[in-house]
Amino acid sequence: MAETPSSPAPAAKAPPALKKGALVRVNRAAYEGSVEAGASDPHPPAYIFEGPGELLVVKGTYGQVRWRRPVPDVWLRMDQLEAFS
Repeated sequence: MAETPSSPAPAAKAPPALKKGALVRVNRAAYEGSVEAGASDPHPPAYIFEGPGELLVVKGTYGQVRWRRPVPDVWLRMDQLEAFS
């Protein structure tokens, strides 16, 4: 009797898409070595990795983040951001 192929494992759920108003932080692994990191200070501030920042605008693959500090808003790639929890 021929073996029946086992059903494929369920695909891992993709993280929910970040939308305007979401609280986010920067994923250190995705940020380090990126073009954005190279164009910034050699030692990024800790608050971007600790969060939360508010996602103000999403345009294509970039999002504008406002931190709860007196610092300028920044544009980062969406794959470098993760939901703050």
